[in-house]
Amino acid sequence: MHTIRFFTSGESHGKALTGIIEGIPSGFSLSPEDIDHDLKRRQGGHGRGGRMSIESDRAEIISGVRWGKTLGSPIALIIENKDWENWLAGMSILEANRGAIPPVTRPRPGHADLAGALKYASQDIRDILERSSARETAMRVALGAVAKKILFDFGITVGSYVTQIGEVCAHQESPADDITLARLFQAAESSSVRCPDKTASRSMVRHIDRAMKEETSLGGSFTVFATGVPVGLGSHAQWDRKLDGRLAQAIMSIQAIKGVEVGDGFAMASLPGYAVMDEIYYGASAKKGRKVFYRKTNHAGGIEGGMSNGMPILISAVMKPIPTLRKPLMSVDIKTKQAFSAAYERSDTCAVPAAAVVAEAMTALVLLEAFLEKFGGDSKKEIMRNARAYLSYLKTF
Repeated sequence: MHTIRFFTSGESHGKALTGIIEGIPSGFSLSPEDIDHDLKRRQGGHGRGGRMSIESDRAEIISGVRWGKTLGSPIALIIENKDWENWLAGMSILEANRGAIPPVTRPRPGHADLAGALKYASQDIRDILERSSARETAMRVALGAVAKKILFDFGITVGSYVTQIGEVCAHQESPADDITLARLFQAAESSSVRCPDKTASRSMVRHIDRAMKEETSLGGSFTVFATGVPVGLGSHAQWDRKLDGRLAQAIMSIQAIKGVEVGDGFAMASLPGYAVMDEIYYGASAKKGRKVFYRKTNHAGGIEGGMSNGMPILISAVMKPIPTLRKPLMSVDIKTKQAFSAAYERSDTCAVPAAAVVAEAMTALVLLEAFLEKFGGDSKKEIMRNARAYLSYLKTF
């Protein structure tokens, strides 16, 4: 079974973020520009903090690509942290620099601080917060951009849009077709909060501005979609091969994500069965020029029985408000055990638009792995042959 594996490493104020993705076949075009586009999208969005004015992320490909084509060997990427020059001693790897900056001993509610310090027996919470920081997601976006580029060669597009920030909700559509999703994505890309609803976008900006003045933060929700996904990715045969389960795990792994749903998800709890099933039809398709199985609705979000069903994949997620607050919450010093106001690390007021871009990356990585499991080969040409053969078979079913 063809497997995509990827790893990230690096600390928020360390020298660089690094990533390796293994299992990418040979013969696919790839350039730094393909990656940098999504890195810029991740850094945007109204409500981002001071870090975004320091960093201007660029990815360097250091292996796995020659003359613009993937080699089939592991691809390694580096994103330098421009703020590193201010942390040379504080984040040094050398024992001689121990104590160059004071330890962090006040855990922040809502972060990995206290649990991580207890688990890893650390008396300096910086050992935990540097790695648990959402800065790590920059490399996930870079690796996800590699996956998106390859999926695009097979007609699969991954995108996202914001549906809620704080109390402000966008007008909700239930898109069941590629054209509607493309329109929503294009509208979102022109919004500073990545919301396709112009009226809601303006209200979201005002809501974020108000939260800034109140020294608090806002969460929200977003939808990730994938169009052009063929029938049959994933499997019903084992729990860990189910596509929806794999996607849910991937998106839940993003910092501050606290809920994931596929299709209509949680809304199904209050609806009768006839209102949430996607009836199946068979007939002529203007798009494909032949008779096919099709659905008029997409309540299932493109996945049934753990497998893609040919409809667009729709996943929604909830991001909690960022727990680092300018108006600190109460906590307890891990050394003195006395109550203090939690330490403040530079942070965002709202990062929901950025989280949606990270979710695109994680979705693309999972879909690419499932795609290569189904059509796997060592080169682009081989995978193309396998995919064409399968699509030809579907025409005869």
